Amino acid sequence: MSNFHYISSQILDLNTVIDIIENDKPLALSDEAILNINKSRDYLDQKIQNDETPVYGINTGFGSLCNIKISKSDLTNLQSNLVKSHACGTGELVPKEIIKLMILLKVQSLSYGNSGVQLQTVERLIDFYNQNILPVIYSQGSLGASGDLAPLAHLSLPLLGLGEVYEENKIVPTESILEKYDWKPISLQAKEGLALLNGTQFMSAYGIFILIKAYKLSYLADLIGSVSIDAFDCNLSPFDPLVHEVRPHRGQIKTAENIRNFLSGSEISMNEKQNVQDPYSFRCIPQVHGATKDTLEFVRKTFKTEINSVTDNPNIFIEEDKIISGGNFHGQPLSLALDFLGIALAELGSISERRIYQLISGSRGLPLFLVNNPGLNSGFMIPQYTAASIVSQNKQLATPASVDSIVSSNGQEDHVSMGANAATKCLRILNNVETILSIELFNASQALYYREPKKTSPFLEKFLVMYRKEVSFVEEDRLLALDIKASVSFLKSFRIDTDLLFH
Repeated sequence: MSNFHYISSQILDLNTVIDIIENDKPLALSDEAILNINKSRDYLDQKIQNDETPVYGINTGFGSLCNIKISKSDLTNLQSNLVKSHACGTGELVPKEIIKLMILLKVQSLSYGNSGVQLQTVERLIDFYNQNILPVIYSQGSLGASGDLAPLAHLSLPLLGLGEVYEENKIVPTESILEKYDWKPISLQAKEGLALLNGTQFMSAYGIFILIKAYKLSYLADLIGSVSIDAFDCNLSPFDPLVHEVRPHRGQIKTAENIRNFLSGSEISMNEKQNVQDPYSFRCIPQVHGATKDTLEFVRKTFKTEINSVTDNPNIFIEEDKIISGGNFHGQPLSLALDFLGIALAELGSISERRIYQLISGSRGLPLFLVNNPGLNSGFMIPQYTAASIVSQNKQLATPASVDSIVSSNGQEDHVSMGANAATKCLRILNNVETILSIELFNASQALYYREPKKTSPFLEKFLVMYRKEVSFVEEDRLLALDIKASVSFLKSFRIDTDLLFH
């Protein structure tokens, strides 16, 4: 039982989430969470029984239909109708890793006892998580305002025995899974549908998924940038601690420290240099990569607050004897953070492409396009085109979603965050940056051959030995798309200690 992650008021953070994911820990409710959920539900049942006052989403319609009172006999139908009517997702399928995070984060939010759900509803979500039965969810449909209504409706459909789910790698009807496990569909009680659909778990799950990978890419950008520094025979003076002590941005200091550590003991870096200064894409790595690091810390703080919050509506406060309709489902904090994160990641790709360009330029004693017999061979000419194309796409994707808003629900929901769009395009930016960095590593490892017999640092040599098992030196023109694919695969599988990523 010690292998379980117990849902409670204990703070979730990136390290906890990574531990749950990497160790495939099943979920369970703590005694505290069970007590919170039951007390909240009992309070709500008594309130409905003894009070006819209209309370939004409990005995009223939704959105602009909030002034329509619903009879007690129809409260269950009201909630199931809500789930069915809001399941209007479209577009690409959400990655399964993100769906699993959505379930984890929804359970966490419902466990605080401010949502009024039944215990069996939360326990069924946990069953889905633990059995790896994941609802099929679509990436388009959320405005990020009343939470992530459409994606969370698709997340909730299987509770009713509706919709489709992944079982292993197959998509199957939910009813077949309920039959297999002898589960009965959940009969949603008053407010439950709204508690399930209101919330920011789509945006939050994307954000957490992207953040974990973004920290890895930030580290890899420093590592690969260091390979390029030696490949381009650069000065190390711009990484001197004195430079960064007089402009002490935390990310800048950390980046310069990483570069010094990665290049410690490099024969190439000890060479006397002909060039007094290097291009900004090398010299300003601490300033550019460092700014991205500082952005990651801001975004991490925002999402840590969010995933430990109650984001449905209305909220139940038992001790104060209040049910309050508010706006905790609004995704503006996440939308701004995701846009900022997308911009920061795009800059890692932008400066990486400039280093790629410099490496193929035929300067600093390197052959044009990093190949023997240029002319007969085009060498690394076109990988730079590919990187440039991806960088250009990232610039388009980095246009903020959070500055947009479209009125919905007949004017009731008149300002929306568009945080879901910020989330899905931020993931595209992340994947693009991974490809750009893979191309830089491909170029830089090739360029280092032309520095022999001098060697880079022992640390980087060890790193490159692993890389060259997957991507070998290019003697003459070949299908470089296969090398780029292998390079991307290498970075995806490259393991980095989390202590190096988050400190």
